[in-house]
Amino acid sequence: MPIDKCIAGPSLLAYLMVSKFVDHLPIHRLLQMFLRQKVVIDAATVCGWLKAVGTLIELLYDALRQEVLNTHSLGIDETPLKVLDKNKKGTTHQGYYWVYYNTLNNLVLFNYQPGRDGAFPKEKLHGYKGHIHVDGYSAYTQFENTPDIIVSNCWAHARRKFIDAGSFDNAKASEVLTLIAQLYGVEKHCREHDFTTDQIKQARQQQSVPILAAIQLVLKTQLTTSIPNSPLGKAIQYTLSRWQKLNVYTQEGFLPIDNNRVENSIRPIAIGRKNWLFAGSHEAAGRSAMLYSLFATCRLHNVEPMQWLTEVLTKIKDHPINKIKELLPQNYYAGTQ
Repeated sequence: MPIDKCIAGPSLLAYLMVSKFVDHLPIHRLLQMFLRQKVVIDAATVCGWLKAVGTLIELLYDALRQEVLNTHSLGIDETPLKVLDKNKKGTTHQGYYWVYYNTLNNLVLFNYQPGRDGAFPKEKLHGYKGHIHVDGYSAYTQFENTPDIIVSNCWAHARRKFIDAGSFDNAKASEVLTLIAQLYGVEKHCREHDFTTDQIKQARQQQSVPILAAIQLVLKTQLTTSIPNSPLGKAIQYTLSRWQKLNVYTQEGFLPIDNNRVENSIRPIAIGRKNWLFAGSHEAAGRSAMLYSLFATCRLHNVEPMQWLTEVLTKIKDHPINKIKELLPQNYYAGTQ
């Protein structure tokens, strides 16, 4: 049994974890479903099981962390999380999941932190060498002067600014959006024709760079005739102030044009928040980050999460520590063949 002196087997524990962190069902709702089948389980008991499973998978989570950061192309984003805090009566604490996405190997890591301060990614990226893909949040500007890190910004965020500005000045916003669509057209052509990274770089240099020059010219022209504090004026200033970092992706074929893959990984969190509303403690938020990381990686590698976690919980207590990476979702099918 995965947990000493516990009647819950691997499949029941896996079912509870998948129901909560993949299907977004609060524990109290699961227990109500069990009760209809005349199965009575105390909520405190289940919370103890969740905590015990978190302890079991800590080494697995740490192995995933190493794999995620072992890259030279990393997408980063953050998303808020309400957390119960005994020191804050009558309200919740605003914590954050910091999300790190290995864009080369499709691996994702959720890391819970109690705040949104730039010290958190700085600590996580200590010793990292490579590219990071981020939005315009000020916490990431600290990496612009880090010798081993190259910062690139996200075209999806810039495009969103002009979409929002369309209701203010549709003609000017559409002019920019048409050109941005051409950038994405180059990316689509490369994907559909299975271009190698060298071919993608060549296509970007030959096709995307001239489009970017056209966008910059349009933006500078529009800036002289736009109200600075208007939605369009803010969109133009946002884009031009990040222009160099928005061009970085054209220098390599392996870099993404935007951070959409990171945002797609975060999307299930938003669904979950609507159902379970908050984490019960900072410790519980940390455990949930581990499970979200592993289940998100399952999804990225088309691994059925219930089947995977059941097998992991069956094996993990006796599995050699130096071979713990064999149990990671991205290695699951390789290990079962």
